[in-house]
Amino acid sequence: MFNPFKKTYSAKEKERIGFLRTVKPFDQLTDDQLYIFLPYLYPRQYKKNEAVFFRKDPSQALYILVKGEVQMYLDRDGKMEPLVSVKKAESFGDNCFIKDSQRIYNAIVTSEEAELLVLPQGNILEIFESKPKIKALILESLLTRYSDYTSRIFEVYKSSFGFFELSKAYSEES
Repeated sequence: MFNPFKKTYSAKEKERIGFLRTVKPFDQLTDDQLYIFLPYLYPRQYKKNEAVFFRKDPSQALYILVKGEVQMYLDRDGKMEPLVSVKKAESFGDNCFIKDSQRIYNAIVTSEEAELLVLPQGNILEIFESKPKIKALILESLLTRYSDYTSRIFEVYKSSFGFFELSKAYSEES
């Protein structure tokens, strides 16, 4: 049934909404919910070896990769240990969902060029405050992601038993 009062979107808005729908943690949101984020997505261009952010930087934005590749690194004893390579339609910098947090790894562009969408933390928190349903759906998606990470950490730990003490990861004393 045709609804003349239903929100319509421009071709560009439909394209951006469709792209966002493929990105965790936005994959559970409706078109109308995704639309709320559109005015706050800022495109940024990066070149090879350019840092998106460094460990201990304030976590002030979520990043979504549109084109290119970004590598996450852990700096350990002056060396950069690769953690994961981010591909198209993946987000990173999830700890921006936590107020006053800092980055826990470095994010460096590894492709010749990279196009990112930047979603500032202030806008995220503003949306969360006014739209608790959106907040709940995004946090549920993030919890699923972190549950998967934890499962993989346990599998790696079991296969390399003795390499480190897993109990230290669950202790507040480090």
